[in-house]
Amino acid sequence: MIRQIVKDPFFLQQISKQATKEDLSIGKDLQDTLSFHREHCLGLAANMIGESKRVIIISIGFVDLLMFNPKLVKKTKPYVTEESCLSLSGNQKTQLYQKITVEYLDLNWRKKSLSLNGLAAQICQHELDHLDCILI
Repeated sequence: MIRQIVKDPFFLQQISKQATKEDLSIGKDLQDTLSFHREHCLGLAANMIGESKRVIIISIGFVDLLMFNPKLVKKTKPYVTEESCLSLSGNQKTQLYQKITVEYLDLNWRKKSLSLNGLAAQICQHELDHLDCILI
């Protein structure tokens, strides 16, 4: 189901809770909502659609990757960039990392580890920040 994008900074600044298998439907809603906003959006966090759970989706080329309970475990090569967000207006400067490794659970609740760099790393870090109530 396509969900409304939450723009309330007070809601977005709440730390997200661990997802459970009962939260798999949030993943489907994130997929639908990302598809709807494809022209302006490369990723979403669950709190952006009103769910305070640790679930994100990122677009990597032609693949949309859902991550449940993602955790940044490695980061290298810091840099400063400007980002925008569907939940906020305007651009903001932020510090990110060129290369990251993230651990997460997939749709089958299997533990995965993924190394990302460049734009994919930027998108992932932006969504992870949402889960930890960091707004750009």
